[in-house]
Amino acid sequence: HAPTELDDGRLLVFDNGVFRPGHDVPYSRVVEIDRTAGDVVWEYHDPAREFFFAPFMGSAQRLPNGNTLVTDSPSGRLFEVTRDGYLCWEYVVPHFAGYGESEVRGLFPSEPNAVFRAYRYTADEIPWLGATA
Repeated sequence: HAPTELDDGRLLVFDNGVFRPGHDVPYSRVVEIDRTAGDVVWEYHDPAREFFFAPFMGSAQRLPNGNTLVTDSPSGRLFEVTRDGYLCWEYVVPHFAGYGESEVRGLFPSEPNAVFRAYRYTADEIPWLGATA
């Protein structure tokens, strides 16, 4: 999900991990792909892989400091990791609510705290923070 072209032309992609060949336990990861060679040049997954599995949705954003913001959509979890895979911080959305559409509500009987996607913005990218009175 959410492929993003990085400044160097590589792609950052959220890989849900459903039906990954050669793995018995599904897990999600974020990968950086060198499009020229087709190689995965960076990857983040939880050290206990089964603890980070988003079977649908999810996104990732490379931050100016080189870290990566990850949206674990179905769990309502946002977190930031370094290039070395160190977890800097995490936030779990505390608001749970049912889906409005009856078809979707039937798929998810419990009330989720899902988040489709999150972005981090610098203060310079938020117009009203730079405004002077």
